Amino acid sequence: MTYLLPSLRLWLVTMLVCVVGYAALVYGLAQTFAPYRANASIIEVDGRAVGSELVAQDFTSAGYFWPRPSAADYDGMGAAGSNLSPTSQDLAARAAETVARYGATPDNPIPADLVAASGGGLDPHISLAGALYQAERVAEARGLPVGRVRDLVQDAAFAPGSIFAPEPIVNVLQLNLALDRLAQ
Repeated sequence: MTYLLPSLRLWLVTMLVCVVGYAALVYGLAQTFAPYRANASIIEVDGRAVGSELVAQDFTSAGYFWPRPSAADYDGMGAAGSNLSPTSQDLAARAAETVARYGATPDNPIPADLVAASGGGLDPHISLAGALYQAERVAEARGLPVGRVRDLVQDAAFAPGSIFAPEPIVNVLQLNLALDRLAQ
């Protein structure tokens, strides 16, 4: 009994410092130095939230660029990989379905990122090659010249890590919003 009261005090102080204090410090720093990112990077169009720059959305219309497949069905609350083994029949069937959806052939192979889900299943980016692979379908569905759509893709591409990760990627939501602006 002599240790109960000091133990409870130590527990309370630890909780206040490590849970409340630390969380308040991180929240305050995030709101001060990166408020856009700290508040989920919500993209608004005409004052209406259309999505997050950081979380993939499922686009299925032929007139839009499609994101990577998602093992979490694009649900931010259930972010996770599929945990399926590379030898899994379910994974192979899902990959075959995706390849067929894109109409890939041995002469026109599909970039790997369009077939494989990301680790969390919510990656909002695709590779530049993945976006260019879809440009013809999107241009045809929207009645636009393929060159104009390819230029739009090139304009949206960026290297996320500069010289450390120079492979260009494209944010699918931002690219699709740019397509919508082009149509207006």
